[in-house]
Amino acid sequence: MAMLYDEKNDHVKQVSKVGIIGAGISGIAAAKQLSKHNPVVLEATEFIGGVWKHCSYNCTKLQTPRCDFEFSDFPWPDRDNTTFPTHIQVLDYLYSYAKHFDVLKCIKFNSKVVEIRYAGLDRTGTLLNNESNNQMCGEYGKLLNGHPVWEVAVRDTSNQSNGAVQWYGFEFLVICIGKYGDMPRMENTNNGEFSAFSGKVLHSIEYSKLDKEAAHSLLNGKKVAVIGYKKSAIDLAMECVQANQGCEGEACTMVIRTLHWIVPSYWIWGLPFFLFYSTRSSQFLHQTPNQTLFKTFLCLLFSPLRRGISKFIEQYLLWKLPLVKYGLKPDHPFEEDYASCQMAILPENFFEEADKGKLKFKKASKWGFWSGGIEFEDKTRLEVDVVLLATGYDGKKKLQSIFPHPFKSLLLDSNGVMPLYRGTIHPLIPNMAFVGYIESVSNLQTAELRCKWLCRLADEKFKLPPVKKMLEQINEELEIMKRSTRFHKRHCISTFSINHSDEICKEMGINPWRKTNWFWEAFSPYSSQDYYDENE
Repeated sequence: MAMLYDEKNDHVKQVSKVGIIGAGISGIAAAKQLSKHNPVVLEATEFIGGVWKHCSYNCTKLQTPRCDFEFSDFPWPDRDNTTFPTHIQVLDYLYSYAKHFDVLKCIKFNSKVVEIRYAGLDRTGTLLNNESNNQMCGEYGKLLNGHPVWEVAVRDTSNQSNGAVQWYGFEFLVICIGKYGDMPRMENTNNGEFSAFSGKVLHSIEYSKLDKEAAHSLLNGKKVAVIGYKKSAIDLAMECVQANQGCEGEACTMVIRTLHWIVPSYWIWGLPFFLFYSTRSSQFLHQTPNQTLFKTFLCLLFSPLRRGISKFIEQYLLWKLPLVKYGLKPDHPFEEDYASCQMAILPENFFEEADKGKLKFKKASKWGFWSGGIEFEDKTRLEVDVVLLATGYDGKKKLQSIFPHPFKSLLLDSNGVMPLYRGTIHPLIPNMAFVGYIESVSNLQTAELRCKWLCRLADEKFKLPPVKKMLEQINEELEIMKRSTRFHKRHCISTFSINHSDEICKEMGINPWRKTNWFWEAFSPYSSQDYYDENE
């Protein structure tokens, strides 16, 4: 790594080709794929693993089978085990991967990014040339062009440091800090105003930092309300229930603003779930970007079948789970939750605890605090000692907090979605990539394939389309999301993930059809192993 003195900004920079921010799943995948360029990975903490390290609870488990959550060149040692791995097992797997491919040597721990600057700006924040304007109208340009494009300020967060800041210069910067963790979302929580309440209020990220003993002490014998109904909220509710077993234990109440479909397992009426949405034949029923008129006609023709599959799954869930009994039946079709990556797998004994009275549910769109707990819009009150906010994270705001003008205003479109080509490149932000900002059935598989694509793009093995074409492609994907689900502000590609991967393979110059015969192509799910390339 070279050293360079920057007279304009009066600081010394360490200059490298590739910088990667974050050492979660996306960060270590990017480091492995871009290893030939000796990347520098900047990680704010002492650990890899991202949310699996910093936003998990004692009972947190993976939501997908092992074989659907693995790197293509590093399978789980017990990949046929049908149980869901715990967050500790996931972390062990990620560390094994990082050690096996010598990724740890690239990581600078305790290195928190506090500011990002574009090298083509003057002291007032104005572009020095028309490069950005030219890019908007023409070609995107090379990822590696021989000189630093991004300057990154990094604060040392180790105990031995006084918060010293070191500047780095990179030709190409990969952002892998993700949408979760660090910055809690506090909207719909009385604007974060809890002064009226005499008990304790913790966001899920604060709870995840507690050790097992402290978490048990917080919940044991307490009346607890969990705000939310997605995976983290469900896990928190089960932690509360486990801490309150026995006749002296108190009930936990889940306060639910928006209902979503929950699934007990990956089997529906005795059939594997992947048959309905995760095979090439099943995804053929859903709209895809840039589809032909014939495909559009077929989607319209088979739309009753698509709706029938959604209804078929809904009927199973209503039969299998007491959703009506507890007022938990969503008003929207199952396929809308799947299309927005909001389907949650239930932990064991979830409704058994509800039947025992240890778990209760309250549907409410608005609520506030009073001294003894929570007051709802219908003027009813819930007396509680502890409120746990599983209200999510504001990853976009986290990213905007370190981004420079004028690019900060380009990060989100008018719908609040990051406009990313192939879920990775922002057409109007040069020499930068984002990994981990789109969701799919398996986020690990999605991240790894896009990192492979990035590596080939950096090596100039293919060229990006003109900026205008990339923007059109992004808009087409977002329009499909809008037509597929009311929750379209989540950038999820689950209903056309195979098509998305096909397009990436075509750009990389590899065969998108990865199975050994037509039958498996049509009726077996795609996993990371299908994209393994022994020549890489």
